[in-house]
Amino acid sequence: MKQYIPIIGMEVHVELATNAKMFCSCPADHFQIEPNTQVCPVCLGLPGALPVPNARAVEDTVKIGLALGCQINSHSKFDRKHYFYPDLPKGYQISQYDQPLCLGGAVTLNNGRKIRITRVHLEEDTGKLQHKNDQTLVDYNRSGVPLVEIVTEPDITSAEEAKEYLKLIHSTVRFLGVADADMEKGSMRLEANISVSVDGSLPGYKVEVKNVNSFRYIAAAIEFEVKRQTKILNRNQIPPQETRGWSLAARGTVSQRSKETAKDYRYFPEPDIPRLEISHQQISLWRQQLPLLPQQVYAGLTRLGVRNDYAQVAAQDSNLAAYCLSLAKLVTADKLDVDQLVGLVINAKLNWHKLSPKQIIDHVRVQTELKKLSETETQTLIDRTISDNSKVVTDYRGGKLNALQFLLGQVMALSHGQADPALTVKLLHQALDKPLH
Repeated sequence: MKQYIPIIGMEVHVELATNAKMFCSCPADHFQIEPNTQVCPVCLGLPGALPVPNARAVEDTVKIGLALGCQINSHSKFDRKHYFYPDLPKGYQISQYDQPLCLGGAVTLNNGRKIRITRVHLEEDTGKLQHKNDQTLVDYNRSGVPLVEIVTEPDITSAEEAKEYLKLIHSTVRFLGVADADMEKGSMRLEANISVSVDGSLPGYKVEVKNVNSFRYIAAAIEFEVKRQTKILNRNQIPPQETRGWSLAARGTVSQRSKETAKDYRYFPEPDIPRLEISHQQISLWRQQLPLLPQQVYAGLTRLGVRNDYAQVAAQDSNLAAYCLSLAKLVTADKLDVDQLVGLVINAKLNWHKLSPKQIIDHVRVQTELKKLSETETQTLIDRTISDNSKVVTDYRGGKLNALQFLLGQVMALSHGQADPALTVKLLHQALDKPLH
C-alpha cells in the first residue's frame, strides 16, 4: 500500500465583538436572543436598503492581519458573492474577493514550521437555521454580523499541527480583544480543506469539512478524512471534490454537497459600497496599538526559563500571560525556581486572581522556611550519607573536592529538598574535614 502525505489548509471564521452589525445599526450580539428581533431592512436584504460599513469592524480586521504579519491593502473593496442559502435573505453575501483587507503573513508553530496565511478578509455572517420536528425555521438575528475569514495555504501536514495553529489563532484574536471566539456559541468556526498525495504535491481534488466548533473534533475530522481518502486512492479511485460535515454520532465526516469553485459564486464588486481607502498613517497607528501577542508571550516566558508546556498554557489567555510574565521576571531576578512558582499558577495551586506576583513569591518563601530541617535532623541525614558513600568520602579526603557536591546532592535528595543547602555544606565540611582517628 502506498503511503500518502496529508495536505491541509484551514479556514477560520471569527465573529467580531462589535456593538453593531457589519452594514447596519442592529445589535451584533445574537446569542440566545429571541429569533428575528434584531433585524432591519438592511440585514434582511429588503429592496432599496443600502449597506454602510462598520468602521470598527474594518479596524479589528486590519489588527488581526497585522498580528499575523499580513500586508495591509490601503486600497480594498467589498464584493457580492452569489449562492443560494435559505439563511441569506439577499441571495448573495457581501464579502471580499480579489482585494481583501489583508494578504500574506504567517504563523510559526513550536516545531519551527511556518503556516502561510493566504488572506484575511471581512464579510457578513449568514442567518441561522433551526430544525424542529419536520420544520426548518430561519433566525436572521445573526445575519449581517461582522465575520472575519482567515485562510491559510495548504501547509499543514497533520491533525496535531492543525490544532496548534487553530489554538494560536484563537488566542491571538482574544489577546487583541476583537472577538470572544467562543466556539460553543458559534463565534469561531473551523473548516479544513483536506487532500492527500504520495509526494506532498496538490492533487486534483480537495474535500472541505465545514463548520466544526471544537479543536478536538476538527482534529478527529482530519484524521478520519486522511484515512478515508487514502482507502479510496488505494482502490485506484479519486475522492470526489465535496463539502462534508463532522458527525459526532457517526464519529466521522458525512457528505453534504458537491464543492463549489470561485466561478460558481459569480463575484462582482459591491455597487452600493465605495472602495475602502486606508492611509499608511492609520495602519501605522493601529500597529502601535497591538498588545503583546501569544507567540511573543511564549518566547518571553521560555527565555526566562519557564518550561514549554507552562509557557503554552499561559500564552492562551492574555490576563494569565501578563501575570506569568511579571511573576517570571521577579522570580528570575530573585534567583528562585521559576518553574516551581509559575507551576503553582498554571496548575491552580494558588489563586493568582487574589495574589500579586510578589505575594506568591513571599508565600513560597515562608512555606519553604517552614519546611527546613533542623540542624539535628540534617546531621542525621549527613551521617547516613557518609555511611552509605564511603568511596566518595575517601575520594573527597584524597583531594577530589568535587565529591562534596555529590554528597550534598544525596543529602538534599534524602531530605526531599527540605534541608538548608548552606547549613548542609557547613555540616558536611565539619564531618569530612575533621581529623581521622
